[in-house]
Amino acid sequence: MQRRQLLLYGAAGAGVLGLTLFVGWWRVDGPGAPEPKGQRPLPLSAMEFRLTDHEENEVGPGNLIGRPTMVFFGFTYCPDVCPTTLSDISGWLEELGDEASEMNVVFITVDPERDTVEAMAEYVGYFHPVIRGWTGPEDQIARAAEGFRASFERVPTEGGGYTMNHTAGVFLFDAEGELVTMIDYHEPREFAVPKIRRALTEDVEGAT
Repeated sequence: MQRRQLLLYGAAGAGVLGLTLFVGWWRVDGPGAPEPKGQRPLPLSAMEFRLTDHEENEVGPGNLIGRPTMVFFGFTYCPDVCPTTLSDISGWLEELGDEASEMNVVFITVDPERDTVEAMAEYVGYFHPVIRGWTGPEDQIARAAEGFRASFERVPTEGGGYTMNHTAGVFLFDAEGELVTMIDYHEPREFAVPKIRRALTEDVEGAT
């Protein structure tokens, strides 16, 4: 009898823990998460910044208008969020098949001190070939983040080093440069891919 009660209590505790974790995911990383900094990103046409891509081309928000766009902020020294998200994005692009080539997909560094053009080229080479890496002066990175309403900060670590905290969601825009939605960190593929297809569909409808 006592063992039976312990098993029941254990099952109930596991259920409560599972519900708590799900609610936490929903509020922090899932569909219930707030938009970065509590503000809607500007249209791409209203942003002003100049960066350099991983092939040494000058780029800016104007390069993103005309195709649906995904943008993610991060850095190459990121231990988990960035490689996980870029791997997720690569998986979404694989699922899109030929449609992936119809999109702009950009990874903007928040750590330009270490993320040179060469570093970005090496890093994005580990992921889907559609993904572009953008870097540049710190003030231009800040202007880009401000336009997207993304946030980042440098955090000192032991031994004199540092890491970066940053917005973890993926920004999804239509071909006209208007925000469609956010794709949250660790959002399941069955939710993320339909959002991307929606942006592609809006692109087709706008062209007809």
